[in-house]
Amino acid sequence: MKSTYHLPVPEHVAIIMDGNGRWASAQGLPRTEGHREGAKAVRRAIEGCCRLGVKTLTLYAFSADNWKRPRAEVSALMLLFRHYLLTEVEECRKEGIRISVIGRRDRLPGTLLPLIDEAERETRGGTRLHLRLAVDYSARDAIFTAARRVSSAEELSKELGPDVDLLVRTAGEQRLSDFLLWECAYAEMVFLQQCWPDFDEDSLADAVAQYRGRVRNFGAVPVTAAVG
Repeated sequence: MKSTYHLPVPEHVAIIMDGNGRWASAQGLPRTEGHREGAKAVRRAIEGCCRLGVKTLTLYAFSADNWKRPRAEVSALMLLFRHYLLTEVEECRKEGIRISVIGRRDRLPGTLLPLIDEAERETRGGTRLHLRLAVDYSARDAIFTAARRVSSAEELSKELGPDVDLLVRTAGEQRLSDFLLWECAYAEMVFLQQCWPDFDEDSLADAVAQYRGRVRNFGAVPVTAAVG
């Protein structure tokens, strides 16, 4: 059977991990339980990217606007991030996964900073997958900050990071929410109804299949139209 795919596997996948609280509410559980289940979905997404051959995965873990949430929920999220850094870094190093954290660090708990530094240092040699965790992240702030250090659009792109090929957002919302605005200029987007804790390797594979079935012209006339 002839393949319907036109595009290769995306090199850079970005995911807005949405719906932890809604998932927990639907189960009659506290919102914090949704975040704990969401952390398990992170591992499934990483494993799926490694199997598919994705080179870069950027996860929206905590936005700059998330500080507005109840203090108890914010504290629980920071503890989950700390737990991840304490328990997953060695496994990432062994699996060739490089960890980077993007976003502001001056507002994070002081106990997190040495753990972030250690995670980045210990995994910097990883070439199988580059895992970028967006924590206290705002695309507008990142663009504004980077723009003051560069003098051209090309330099700004290098400063911010690689362009996104595929953006996935869970839980039915269809907006970028201040996530990788510059890098998503030509991203293909897939919006899923399922909440993040239910996201698995099949979910990722389906999103990648949608991406591969599309045509990306980047503003140019499609080849078939030009010929015809």
